[in-house]
Amino acid sequence: MPRQTTDIPLPDLSGRRAVVTGASDGIGLGIATRLAAAGAEVVLPVRNPAKGEEAVAAIRRQVPGAQVSLRRLDLSSLDSVAALGDALLAEGRPVHLLVNNAGVMTPPERRTTADGFELQFGTNHLGHVALVGRLLPLLRAGRARVTSQLSVAANQHSINWADLNWEKSYDGMKAYSQSKIALGLFGLELDRRSRSQGWGIESNLCHPGVAPTSLLAARPEIGRSKDTLSVRAIRFLSARGILVGTVESARLPAVYAVASADAGGGTLYGPSGPGHLGGPPAEQRMYSRLTGTEEARRVWEVSEELSGVRFTVSS
Repeated sequence: MPRQTTDIPLPDLSGRRAVVTGASDGIGLGIATRLAAAGAEVVLPVRNPAKGEEAVAAIRRQVPGAQVSLRRLDLSSLDSVAALGDALLAEGRPVHLLVNNAGVMTPPERRTTADGFELQFGTNHLGHVALVGRLLPLLRAGRARVTSQLSVAANQHSINWADLNWEKSYDGMKAYSQSKIALGLFGLELDRRSRSQGWGIESNLCHPGVAPTSLLAARPEIGRSKDTLSVRAIRFLSARGILVGTVESARLPAVYAVASADAGGGTLYGPSGPGHLGGPPAEQRMYSRLTGTEEARRVWEVSEELSGVRFTVSS
């Protein structure tokens, strides 16, 4: 059976500070581990401290002497995002790499965040928008690269402008696609605004292809009591090296996008295998849902309004 590529070369990241959301397990843990192995100091903002401690221990087992630490973050709460921003700003250390990786996928019933937003839109998109906005001074100080983790779902469906919070008719998959399309449009608009206004930040996008992660597994906290049929099929294919990737290979597009000297802003990276489902990372054609600059501007403005975080830059 074909073997998946599970590593890529990276420059020395010593002296660089990286923040990776959703790094307590799965792809995020793999991203954080690889950045730590390249010498970066890695900050893991986590919702579950116990899982976070296990992740730190796992990183240190693989990377003896790794510089890694935990912070508290619940992306479904804008107050929690603000608290993390305040804590990192108080530390005063530039952030050089930020991976917006955390996410939830297709709760069987509509759920909301602490602030009343549909859970996927509020967590996957608005939480990350608020985080970038809160950390903007540190990102500017670090001349950071910001990588936002999308999904193949960002090339499906559209933004439901008539009902962003899916209050009238909830469709879990369409709402998930919306959250990833919105995050992608925001990431590209961030790169454009940084270039035009001299913020010194590069922003790009990635997606992991398809791999047997926990996104579609049993998640009691979002109302899913057992694994979905989809994740069982993905596990079957992944274990046999058929078409899809592994958790180890799925981390690489984000690692490449945020840290490779060959990557840059305004670009989408993903697996280069058939259907972009697995294989080594490479630049790929921008998803059609992400090419509209006017829609990106609209997403930016609505996201500022809904999150209450304005991207103001002091001189």
